[in-house]
Amino acid sequence: MSDAGPKPSVPYQHLYTDKDGVSRFHECALTDYELKGVGDADPQWNDKMERGEATVVFTVQPVGWVGDWHENPAPQWIVVLSGRWWIEAMDGTRIEQGPGEFSFGGDQNCVEKDGKKGHRSGTIGDEPCRLMTVQLHRDPVGPCQFT
Repeated sequence: MSDAGPKPSVPYQHLYTDKDGVSRFHECALTDYELKGVGDADPQWNDKMERGEATVVFTVQPVGWVGDWHENPAPQWIVVLSGRWWIEAMDGTRIEQGPGEFSFGGDQNCVEKDGKKGHRSGTIGDEPCRLMTVQLHRDPVGPCQFT
């Protein structure tokens, strides 16, 4: 086995609803890693999430797709498999993500302000954006809940 290196810190963006009902992004990181092997495999870094019910949804957003203001249907991990997309929070912050990047969508219970509620999102470039979402069957909480 090669040296596993230092304990990882993997960044992600967390879209959440603040105390005023406005969606915002907060940069967070997964840091609760444990070096552990599976069977005869060399040890690998694992950050195991709390066990609970979840629904996995695969999505393909066509070229030019725009999802106008809406909330995430459930607190959910969103992983970009291919293509690129953007997400804009109610506070005006916009992020862009590509393959291998992920975020957590927890903007439920927003209050409509100036015609905005939740977030907007859309594809970037000349190819569809394929996403995998893992919808958690739980109530949303504030940012960085998985660190």
